[in-house]
Amino acid sequence: MKRPKLRKASKRLSCSKRYKIQKKVREHNRKLRKEDKKKGVSKRVKKDPGVPNSAPFKEEVLREAEQRRLQIEEEKERRKQAKKEERAQKRKKEKEDSSKETDPKAKRARQDENETHLDKRITPDRNSKQFLCSELNKVIDASDVVLEVLDARDPLGCRCPQLEEAVLQREGNKKLLLVLNKIDLVPKENVERWIQCLQQEFPVVAFKASTQIQDKTVRAKKSRIVASNAVLDKSRGAVCFGNSCVTELLTSYAANKSADSLRVGVVGFPNVGKSSLVNSLKGILACNAGVKRGITKSMQEVHILKNVKLIDSPGVVASPSNPPASMALRSLQVEDGQGSVLEAVRTLLKQCDKNQIMLQYNVPDFRNSLEFLTMFAKKRGYLQKGGVANTEQAATAFLAEWTGAKMSYHCKAGENHCLPAYLSDTVVVEMQSGWDLNQLKIGNEETLKGVKFPNPASSIGFISKGPTAGLLTVSDISEEKPAVGSTVEETERNDEPEQTAEDSNTAEEPEKPQTAPLKKKPGHVQFQSAPIDMSLSATTTDDAYDFNTDFK
Repeated sequence: MKRPKLRKASKRLSCSKRYKIQKKVREHNRKLRKEDKKKGVSKRVKKDPGVPNSAPFKEEVLREAEQRRLQIEEEKERRKQAKKEERAQKRKKEKEDSSKETDPKAKRARQDENETHLDKRITPDRNSKQFLCSELNKVIDASDVVLEVLDARDPLGCRCPQLEEAVLQREGNKKLLLVLNKIDLVPKENVERWIQCLQQEFPVVAFKASTQIQDKTVRAKKSRIVASNAVLDKSRGAVCFGNSCVTELLTSYAANKSADSLRVGVVGFPNVGKSSLVNSLKGILACNAGVKRGITKSMQEVHILKNVKLIDSPGVVASPSNPPASMALRSLQVEDGQGSVLEAVRTLLKQCDKNQIMLQYNVPDFRNSLEFLTMFAKKRGYLQKGGVANTEQAATAFLAEWTGAKMSYHCKAGENHCLPAYLSDTVVVEMQSGWDLNQLKIGNEETLKGVKFPNPASSIGFISKGPTAGLLTVSDISEEKPAVGSTVEETERNDEPEQTAEDSNTAEEPEKPQTAPLKKKPGHVQFQSAPIDMSLSATTTDDAYDFNTDFK
């Protein structure tokens, strides 16, 4: 009987019932066999008795039967081989047809190269440093105006002296304009100070790119008036600030130059928002953009106005001689698998105040980066089998927040400003000529009024390492060699807990024996035996046993 509140009745039986059924089945089969035996019906196949010995010409009959069997086997093998050859010919014919249809020009080119003994052209690797540098140089050469995009959280660290010097030295009287992007992640006072500081060298435009640009094929839905403040705050990511100021500046400069078209190159380090700037000015998803660094591999031209054309470029290749903090934020070593995510997080944590990190991520006090990543992984739910914290995934998420448009941190602008070596007062005046500076000032004020800035208390203070050196030519790449050993030893030394006063006093005692330090090997755990102080002998205790009393 089917029990209520169950989808199916159970098929389980008791053992007594199962055995009873099996017994009934055996009795029924026995009864059927008995009846068939009475009727003379048998299901057994009779065995072939073969040729009897009394049959005449028995040997000839057996020989003919064997020959017939061999003929049948040979016929089967012949048919099998014919089918195999037919399939091979069919496969060969299909391969030849496909090669003729798809690649006739490439075959002819290869034949011509073999005949004339020309070198084969190798397609360049789009991820190589040489290819990225060549694409960046193409953008600089093809541009009339160069927009250097800076992250407002660390504007000084996003500046590349080699890039700016190359733009100033190129022919054609190129103009350099600084775009301060991601201003919504920095307190307002900090943005104003950086604009005043950077304006002493080049014209600066405050900008906040849109993070919700739709594709060309997707039509935007009709906007609805929503009274809820929460929904309006969420939609702030789709709003772009500063695009009107940039377009007006470029159009006025193109009109003053009286040129048919103005080509504007967008350059900068990876993940500063170059492609997002182009998409925001265009209004649609014209270039691929995302949180991952190094998405743009080659130059791409986008028309934003009738006489203004933007050229998107790959990120500037950072030199390995930069400090570890600059390499963690501006380099593609982690994405290319050349650097460790854990080392990048460790260097970033050293540049910040521990109390601010604890308040921002809501974690208790931690001693080192590994302990912080463990607590961060447990808080975010990055767990492996057995509840073990996945520190690798936590470090990747932490680095994505710092390089993407999510984490709010800021660097203080320098009070005493001095021009770099490649700049002079005449160059500064020349770079600021041709632009409508009053219009630029009014546009920046309107942008700062519209953007919702974070609270200074919720923003993390970050120590900038200064401008980041970049590589623009292949010769620079071959000459640069990363100093991996020194940086690793420095990070290990700095990540260790501080030595207390008692430990320092004990370390200064000359009476204790000192052992030679072990050589560290990468990827291996080294154990060092601690020196044992034998001065505390058994005679110092009252209940010590004297072995000389019994064993003399």
